[in-house]
Formats: sequence, structure tokens, C-alpha cells
Amino acid sequence: MSLKKDSTAVSGPQLTLYYDGNCAFCAREMGRLSTWDKAGKLAFVDIAQPGFDPAHLGASMEQLNREMYSLTAEGKVLVGVDSILAAYPLVGRGVLVWPLRVPLLRTVLTGMYRQFARHRYTMSRLLGYKLPECTDGVCGVGNPFLRDGGKS
Repeated sequence: MSLKKDSTAVSGPQLTLYYDGNCAFCAREMGRLSTWDKAGKLAFVDIAQPGFDPAHLGASMEQLNREMYSLTAEGKVLVGVDSILAAYPLVGRGVLVWPLRVPLLRTVLTGMYRQFARHRYTMSRLLGYKLPECTDGVCGVGNPFLRDGGKS
């Protein structure tokens, strides 16, 4: 799985997502967003990479490990479901996050998101996600619960 690096294009990404590459579910979802991102509006940074420093986000690694952070092109830091709400519309999939726009549902789903984030490694395993297995430079990851193995 290849994710676009946090690089600058002519116009640059509109949103940079900071995710835990050691979390199979998280890495898979960032891969899915990357695939949908035909216009290059998103950039991805793996916070599990050696030397990553979250200081520019005004957050600690402990905070980044509790919730996903993102950074807009204007320099605004978004946390948790706000990152999700910003990312999906940029790749033309805003309809997938409509429940997060309903106040009562947002409250419930935010709590669920925080619990999932705290237990993401266990939840990834329980949901059947695995980190990519690489052979001869070709990596693959799948989900046994999805018809195509989670490759779309």
C-alpha cells in the first residue's frame, strides 16, 4: 500500500492527516482515502515513523495516540472526528460521514470513536485487519469480512 507523502505539490494538500501506521485498521483507512484522493487534496503522515515530532501540531505523542489529528492548509489543527469530517468531503465521500453532522449522533459517535482509538490495535485484530505483508517489494493487506478482501 502506498500513501502519498507529506509533500508539496503546486497547490499542496488541503489537509494533512496524522495517523498511526502501526494500527492496521488506521493504515487501511488512510490507504482507502489515498485511493479516493484523485485530486491530491490529502497528505498523510505516519506518526509511528522514527523521529516524528508532533510539536508543530501543539500536541504530544500521547494526544496523537488518543485521537487522530489533521492540519489544514491554513494551519488549523483538527482533532478526532473533525479530521474525519474534513477529509471525506475532500475526496468526494462526504455522504459517508453525514451521521457526524447530526448533533446527537455526533456526540454518541465521538464517544465511540474515542473508545475505538484507545483500543485500535485490539479492534484491528478483532475486525480481521493485519498490517501489510510484503514479499519481493509487493505489499498487500486485506479484511476477510469484505468480499474483495478489503482491497478497494
